[in-house]
Amino acid sequence: MTYAYGKSLLPMTVGFDRLFSTVNELDQLIGNTKAPSYPPYNIVKIDEYNYEIQIAISGFSLNDIEIETNQNKLIVSGVSTKPAVEVEYLHHGLANRDFNHVYTLSDISVVRSASIINGILKIQIENVIPEERKPKKIPISCDDKLLLKNDK
Repeated sequence: MTYAYGKSLLPMTVGFDRLFSTVNELDQLIGNTKAPSYPPYNIVKIDEYNYEIQIAISGFSLNDIEIETNQNKLIVSGVSTKPAVEVEYLHHGLANRDFNHVYTLSDISVVRSASIINGILKIQIENVIPEERKPKKIPISCDDKLLLKNDK
């Protein structure tokens, strides 16, 4: 299932589904800063806890890409290598320039893995909810003898 994001700040946040309306309002207040559009990317919500960032990296080799996490930031950058021999293009439609994407992750998001499949860099992210933050049922005790008697 894909997740569509229309506002400029929203694509750079992963794992904050419930806060998107607040971020949207903040985005409108601060002037709709533009998110990077090169290279093109998708953010996919796989299920309640798992996401995947997909970045089109055609023209980049494995050694040209770097992925780093720093606190709650995921930084994906690419440095294009220039060909050793000058190329004369009859048509030059493929962009191959350096890029830097910074995604803000929630405090419970963990980057699990990254792989390149068919020219797409796929980064798997999981929201890991600590036990103390998970919903739980609270048992109700009753010491009232009258209530217990009427319950039978």
